Amino acid sequence: MTSVLASLLDLPDVDPALTAARSAVDAALRHRAMRRSGGPLAAEIGLRSAVASATLDGHPHDLDAVRAGTVTDPVVQGAIRVSAALDGLAPRWRTAPRQVLAKLHLLAARGSVTSDDLGRPVGSAEGLARLGALCDLVAAPATGTPAILLAAVVHGELLAVRPFAGPSGVVARAAARLTLIADGLDPRGLIAPEIGHAAREPEYVGASNAFSTGTKDGVRSWLKHYAVAVEVAAQQLAQLADGV
Repeated sequence: MTSVLASLLDLPDVDPALTAARSAVDAALRHRAMRRSGGPLAAEIGLRSAVASATLDGHPHDLDAVRAGTVTDPVVQGAIRVSAALDGLAPRWRTAPRQVLAKLHLLAARGSVTSDDLGRPVGSAEGLARLGALCDLVAAPATGTPAILLAAVVHGELLAVRPFAGPSGVVARAAARLTLIADGLDPRGLIAPEIGHAAREPEYVGASNAFSTGTKDGVRSWLKHYAVAVEVAAQQLAQLADGV
């Protein structure tokens, strides 16, 4: 593990929070309903994750209305397209993160930005350099890096840099989920942290802004929030499985 990521585990309360989140994920994925109803559960989680992600980008809509197909908001539709594409993109996330991010933006922002901006990073030279460094980290993660920690860093950095026009937050949240899938923590894509983020939206906004400062306290705040969001997502999956 690189010294940078290893040092994050030394921040107060971070390692226990990540461990608790991992335990919640493992417990949810062991639910007996996963063996017989994994497909319907994945579809429901995909829909809820899309609605939550669009909400966090300032486009809230009723879940049942989206399910009924009456919502035409391009950000919601983009989030749905992104959610449906994650399984297919996961195998390429580690080998070609830049191309996958571009594809995520194409899916998320169609109808929201001009065609010239689709899939093309924007921003300052410093921001683009940070994006490049993040992609290098994704492509060559250090052995032993906890998947939830890496996902949190991916998410936080993409929110801080916002390298794409339009619903860049949808891209950031999808990239974090891809990290959980590609790392094998959630191989079926059943854990949607954006559900946890939306449930604690004020904390999400505050913690992500704190992360962008780069201070130890700011990074610690974000990592703890992210771990709790994963835990909330795992709990919701378990509740849905109980109802199957």
